[in-house]
Amino acid sequence: MALIADPSLKVAIVSGGTSLEASVSRSSAAGVERALLRHYPSTKNFELTSTLIEALQDFQPDVVFPVLHGPPGEDGTFQGLLEMMQLPYVGSDVHASALAMDKIAAKGLFANFGLPLAKQYILNRDQFQAQQIDACLAELGLSVVVKPVSQGSALGVTRTEGREALSQAVADAFEQNARLLIEERIFGREVTVGVLERQNGLEAFPVIEILTPDNTWYDFDHRYTPGASTHIMPAELPDTLSLALQKAAVVAHRALGCRDLSRTDFIVDQNLRFVVLEVNSLPGMTATSLYPEGAQGLGLTFDELLIELVERAYRRR
Repeated sequence: MALIADPSLKVAIVSGGTSLEASVSRSSAAGVERALLRHYPSTKNFELTSTLIEALQDFQPDVVFPVLHGPPGEDGTFQGLLEMMQLPYVGSDVHASALAMDKIAAKGLFANFGLPLAKQYILNRDQFQAQQIDACLAELGLSVVVKPVSQGSALGVTRTEGREALSQAVADAFEQNARLLIEERIFGREVTVGVLERQNGLEAFPVIEILTPDNTWYDFDHRYTPGASTHIMPAELPDTLSLALQKAAVVAHRALGCRDLSRTDFIVDQNLRFVVLEVNSLPGMTATSLYPEGAQGLGLTFDELLIELVERAYRRR
């Protein structure tokens, strides 16, 4: 049962900031603002700047809706600020946000909960030695994926084949990141499952398969360029596999201690085995975003989804 909007609530949307994903955040926020204004006339969009604390104190919102991607808006830093200001907010708390953003820490928890994962190798910039490249390839095979530990939207992620390509990708990634997660590359289909906390507990959205043109994948450009990817919902998978993916998304949400919403990404190989890639604790809300699309699979319009999130956050005050 959908929650009913209380039009007297003052909602502060926060977006932007200095993240590499700030432009996506602003695009998401514009859509969220248009929708919320239809139900909460006292909705205002704020930029994440050094003057935000004063601006929020002046506005005195009943609920804060973070529409932020990447650090510091999605890694628990901003959530900590809101906790100190005693402001109710949409989404996961400080701890869960930090865990979800840290791919290595998240995978450690996923392993404890028995979720299937790709084999990995961790590199630290301060301790890196050239021979680790060979050790990594010996452990994972020639096809690997280089991932910055604390970035979202596939930023900085590189697929490589062989020693030379991996060495270059690691050198490039170390220019911006102190820690890298190297994973074996799983060849297969990219799918995702959203999770929403409702009055009767957690509900998983239908599985969505993401298709991109040949020899491409769901990188930053394909995520946010209209028409660059095709989404199939529900994914054309056996019912037992779809149910297993939905269950895994709920387990991953709980493993990190997420709250309100999350979206878990998977790869399904040709043998219909899957691995968990990562959990996004603040999924995108743009016109091309997967999370609101998945909510439609539960019969929720974009407006209804946002109302559920706002009202649930307000009730936690």
